[in-house]
Amino acid sequence: MMRRFALLATGALLGALAAGSAAQYGGIGGATAAANDTYRQLNLFGDVFERIRADYVEEPIDENLIESAINGMLTGLDPHSSYLNAKDYQDMQVQTRGEFFGLGIEVTMENELIKVISPIDDTPADKAGILSGDLISYLDDEPVRGLSLREAVEKMRGPANSSITLTVIREGEDEPLKITVVRDVIRVQSVRHRVEDDIGYLRISSFSEQTMEGLEKAIDKIEAAIPEDDLKGFVLDLRGNPGGLLDQAVLVSDAFLQRGEIVSTRGRHANEVQRFSARGGDLVEGAPVIVLINGGSASASEIVAGALQDHRRATLVGTRSFGKGSVQTIIPIGRSGAIRLTTARYYTPSGRSIQAKGIDPDIEVLPKLPEDLQDYATVTEAELRGHLLGEGEGEGEGEAAPAEEPVVGTAEEAEPTGESEPPSGALAGYVPDDPELDAQLNYAYDLLRGVQVNARFPATPEQGIPN
Repeated sequence: MMRRFALLATGALLGALAAGSAAQYGGIGGATAAANDTYRQLNLFGDVFERIRADYVEEPIDENLIESAINGMLTGLDPHSSYLNAKDYQDMQVQTRGEFFGLGIEVTMENELIKVISPIDDTPADKAGILSGDLISYLDDEPVRGLSLREAVEKMRGPANSSITLTVIREGEDEPLKITVVRDVIRVQSVRHRVEDDIGYLRISSFSEQTMEGLEKAIDKIEAAIPEDDLKGFVLDLRGNPGGLLDQAVLVSDAFLQRGEIVSTRGRHANEVQRFSARGGDLVEGAPVIVLINGGSASASEIVAGALQDHRRATLVGTRSFGKGSVQTIIPIGRSGAIRLTTARYYTPSGRSIQAKGIDPDIEVLPKLPEDLQDYATVTEAELRGHLLGEGEGEGEGEAAPAEEPVVGTAEEAEPTGESEPPSGALAGYVPDDPELDAQLNYAYDLLRGVQVNARFPATPEQGIPN
């Protein structure tokens, strides 16, 4: 019965393919030939599917087989296209919204326990007395040992007003503490800021629906804290930022530009071109801006960096960015899943495609790596197997060895990694924990204060592309 159903579905699909192919092949004859070839390939899929169901050593789950087949079809296109089942789709929506129901702590794994990096201000965890450095050993009555970080995070999240009891091991306490926390809506802080005497520091860790709102509030607080005559400028830190929403990248770029194109996207067909332009109104009123980038700055981060560089609105400091110059569209499909499909390339205002190339900083400053990380290489888009070729890349350049994308984002959502063999992707976004050891950041401060002098700073719009 399943076999018959598969063939019926195939026939319906091929009818649509044949109709859509007629124009492409100049007539029904060409379309029929193409459809027959597709028929054979889909019959092959049906044969393999049935053989697995009949002969695999254990009885497979049909739904898992279909999902794996769909995901294989998409990941075979490029590293950024994929299938999202209902759970993955829900997680993706949480990330882009920038809010979820949970406790409000940034965590990592240490010795098979959850270690609190920091509680987020004014969240349930903060109000309940959770502290940085706390180790969580039990979630309600379930031990943390044996859980992955992702599994533990899932258990800490839940409906609003529901509670969870954490068993906390705290330095200085003789016995573990039992702390009950009531879940509430948590807004991920994608924008953080601080005042460095006469300089405003802005850090954007990802581009979610909350990003532009967070940036505006951060700039307001900095300008309220530093008298106008004393303000030397701003540092916009995009290092290790994996990207996010295109519209938020456009808004952030617009925040520093008076006019001109920000980015354009070009799809498969000549008429699939979209252009996004600044609407006017520089939020920092022409104050000098330095943008920090590195190998972990990808996608939406590169849109912002490329726009500000092309318009000479900011000076870029750091190392070459990741090189992800493609746009993914989330297309709901089926009952509750979706596909993430690469649908376009994006171009900076001057017409540059940075796909598999990245953006070079105006001033290259290498980070000072700890001795235990000296021998590890960084990973770029061009090194991902099956990456979308950039302009000028040869046919053989897409055959690099398999590599992982940088694991970046909030610590609460990162997967645990072994301390003895850190993934090379982590170096792409390497930033020292101690700002005093941050060579790139301190060089930016020195430029703004005039301690360092470089012909590429300050950037002047007159040197940029026509507006």
